[in-house]
Amino acid sequence: MKKGLFLIIAITMLQPMSAQVLKTHEIDRMTDDHLSDGIEKLRTFLTLSNIGSNPNDIDENLNWCRQTFESLGFTTETLLSNEVKHLLAQRQINAALPTLLVYLQIDGQPVDPKKWEQENPFIPELKENQNGKFKTIPWSALNKEINPDWRIFARSSSDSKGPAVAFIHALSLLQSSKIDLSYNLKIIMDFQEELGSPTLSKLVESNRAKFEADALLIMDGTRPPSNIPTLTFGARGIATLKLTVYGANTDLHSGQYGNYAPNPVFHLSKLLGAMKDDDGKVLIPGYYDGVVMTEQKRTLIRTSLDQEQQLNNRLGIAKAETVGATYQESLQFPSLNVRGLKAAWTGEQVRTIIPSTAIAEMDLRLVPRTPAERQISLIKSFIESKGFYIVEKDPTQEERLQHPKLIKVESRIGSRAFQTALDSKLALWLEKVMTEVFGENNFFRMQTTGGSQPIAPFITELNLPALSVRIPNPDNNIHAPNENLRLGNFKEGIKMCLGILSHPYE
Repeated sequence: MKKGLFLIIAITMLQPMSAQVLKTHEIDRMTDDHLSDGIEKLRTFLTLSNIGSNPNDIDENLNWCRQTFESLGFTTETLLSNEVKHLLAQRQINAALPTLLVYLQIDGQPVDPKKWEQENPFIPELKENQNGKFKTIPWSALNKEINPDWRIFARSSSDSKGPAVAFIHALSLLQSSKIDLSYNLKIIMDFQEELGSPTLSKLVESNRAKFEADALLIMDGTRPPSNIPTLTFGARGIATLKLTVYGANTDLHSGQYGNYAPNPVFHLSKLLGAMKDDDGKVLIPGYYDGVVMTEQKRTLIRTSLDQEQQLNNRLGIAKAETVGATYQESLQFPSLNVRGLKAAWTGEQVRTIIPSTAIAEMDLRLVPRTPAERQISLIKSFIESKGFYIVEKDPTQEERLQHPKLIKVESRIGSRAFQTALDSKLALWLEKVMTEVFGENNFFRMQTTGGSQPIAPFITELNLPALSVRIPNPDNNIHAPNENLRLGNFKEGIKMCLGILSHPYE
């Protein structure tokens, strides 16, 4: 009888435990005990070049992800869309339980190694701040007490392999502790997010059944300036415009033709100046139509963590634009931005000419009630109201002689906007999770981020509520040289994921 009892106990100990809600002290202990393992996992993954336009990079990163998730008990499947590979990993616990879909971005922006303060952006370096400048320290320093302010410098450390590995490491910790998931899980890995995920929409449309779920979690995005654990319940969409205003058919000498040949820079500058008032509000008729800020919504998005003066101090500005009353409120409206200007030459290359063209590159950040097609149409109508004749390509000689104000308008529509209500089931569930993990008022809820995320196909095709889990530090240099991830943020990210994965979705 005793031998039989011991055998039953031994077998039971080897079997996975049922799902359980982890207490705060358990999450803290698991994270602290295995933080260096998670950092090493991230370090290894970062050594894989991940430029989405390179098929070999996609294959190497896909294989790493496949092996990793299969070792965690997931089944994996490579899905093709326009010959581009995506990876889907699934683990079904019980068909009666809810299913969460998780989006992981695996690719990164191209790099210019000469502009990085290290030999190779794909050879991660551990650095600490020494007198205001980050200096490399040996990885062996992790064998001692880990300083949360140390950082990993490498491409995609923050955007978004760091968040992906925080999620993966949390899954690994649950597995090693024999704790099962609280719901079914599907994970889709995107290897061309930085290219705008051009094949994602068709992928979702062609594989609706594979992506069916109750909610979508996005492991992507940077925290706000306060740098505390953040959940963001929406993202603005994006569209871009290129405005080219024409003058003479060639650059002209300003001495010979000044006061005679029109300078297109003045036409363009007047046009741009007419688009906004001094408070930053767009003056294009109908631009904000459909956006309604009720007092209830203002209350939901208002938080004690809105610290506009501190943000102004960090940005070095005396006064913010007043499209919204607070930083969060301003993100509920569509924006209109000039992201670049070009006309002739400046600096050492400057010369005394009247340029033949003046160019403005613009981006529009969109909200659900301001679709890109409508906003672009409104801008074109506004341009015409200012006396411009719009052409679709460089003007002909006949058009030049007939129209004194010529402009070419080129547009591109990117990702769509989405918002999940802050009082939705998904929001209330995660608010409870975050409160249990970090304590009340120690995390940040944002209705929407200022940036864009290419996950609209999941929203429109599957009608899923969605949010993004924000892990990286705000000063992380994403898309730029010297991208980095603060170790304290990575640690908090693991805690966030452990809380989310161990709490039933109810």
